[in-house]
Amino acid sequence: MEAYILIVEDEEKLARFIELELLHEGYKVDKAMDGRTALDMALEKDYSLILLDIMLPELSGMEVLRRLLKVKDTPVILLTARDAVMDKVSGLDAGAVDYITKPFAIEELLARIRVALKHHIASSAAGLTGNGGGTASGISDARDLKEEGILKWKELEMSIPKHTVTYAGHSIDLTNREFVMLRVLLENMDIVLSRDTLLERVCGYDYLGETNVIDVYIRYLRSKIDEVFDVHMIQTVRGVGYVIKSN
Repeated sequence: MEAYILIVEDEEKLARFIELELLHEGYKVDKAMDGRTALDMALEKDYSLILLDIMLPELSGMEVLRRLLKVKDTPVILLTARDAVMDKVSGLDAGAVDYITKPFAIEELLARIRVALKHHIASSAAGLTGNGGGTASGISDARDLKEEGILKWKELEMSIPKHTVTYAGHSIDLTNREFVMLRVLLENMDIVLSRDTLLERVCGYDYLGETNVIDVYIRYLRSKIDEVFDVHMIQTVRGVGYVIKSN
């Protein structure tokens, strides 16, 4: 069955260029030039994948993503501005499977599309497709970890089955990817994990994005844990990566 892709991009020349390349690769293609039209099309048809620009008229790409993933698990790749790191992180937390920054090489875009489609097919076959709550398919490796037990560090406690984190009884609100990041660090306590390793464990082995996303997530975790509770949990090992030490 051939993949059916929706391109949501208000730059007409770019949208047409992507369309021609995808058609050449054998994909079926639809286009939308604004967010509201895109949302209507995405809800009406069952697309294999959506390429979604964040900056759109009528309805922003982020809002399209949020509304769509409440009712469908269609994989979405975001098209973002090069300096919009926070948009990338917000998009991944909202449920996008990947992002690519403009300008981009068409070969890279095609590679990301192939990876996203492969992940979606694999997760669907395993019954692990998203439920619209913002879980990205790229974290399947982290999901495969043992789903039982409590992870602790000083007064911090993570309940894997309950998907909760507390410090001295105080609840800590984490996004899904922040939770997975913290879980990976806790399960590898006293082991320094490189950015590449964290990318593989949190975003998937085939992830093609930039490693600075890991730094953003670390900064988020520190703002919610280290700064709030006056601790130094996540340590930076210069030139290597990050670690949580047991003492």
